[in-house]
Amino acid sequence: MSGHSKWSTIKHKKAAVDAKRGKIFSRYSKEITLAVRAGGKDAEMNPRLRTALAAAKTQNMPNDNIDRAIKKGAGELQGAVIEELNFEGYAPGGVGIVVTALSDNRNRTAAEIRNIFTKNNGSMAATGAVAWQFHRKARFTVEGAGLTEDSLLETLLNAGVDVEDVTCQDGIGEVTAPPEAFADVAKALEAAKLKVSESSIAMVPENMTEATEEGLARQAVRLIDALEDNDDVQAVYHNLCIPDEMAEKLAS
Repeated sequence: MSGHSKWSTIKHKKAAVDAKRGKIFSRYSKEITLAVRAGGKDAEMNPRLRTALAAAKTQNMPNDNIDRAIKKGAGELQGAVIEELNFEGYAPGGVGIVVTALSDNRNRTAAEIRNIFTKNNGSMAATGAVAWQFHRKARFTVEGAGLTEDSLLETLLNAGVDVEDVTCQDGIGEVTAPPEAFADVAKALEAAKLKVSESSIAMVPENMTEATEEGLARQAVRLIDALEDNDDVQAVYHNLCIPDEMAEKLAS
């Protein structure tokens, strides 16, 4: 799994670049709106909203944008109805991909996603054909100077949280837990004053597909990047595992 962790670190750094382009503001706005619609606008009573707000603020999202997204979700502003969509497919090399999107136009988004797969040598799959290889997990990305797996795990265990896995590399920690433990993990990290840069109910692969050919890995990464760059896409989950040496080449 070391290659996967290395690639997660590289992708995390890419996310910081995306934030500078402003795309991440649109994604957080949609997530906040959907969170409010699902659980109300009281962040204290809505863990999904609370963590979305915390993540948005770490990216310096303007308060006006946040307030507008909350009001839209609460039905206080006019606007198109946003719905959550899921797509499945394969990247070159047999890499499984699950895409989640938030859109106000289902047909447009579906056409764009299909076009991205086609242009990047991937293929769409029927609903359920890929998703069965993934499991829903509560997943958090935590940042901190001197952060270690031991210190992060100790924080969670002392709070009595049900945790499945904790990893840490280059000051970035990742925590996975059962989806029903999402609120408890969020509270424990908040209480410990740890910076949560990302949190979600994610689709985590049961088994990884390790890249053995650089050419296929590069094509798979290109497809994943193209999907992530789409304005309607919220998250791209995949089972691609890239060895450290190959990951460094692809990142250069």
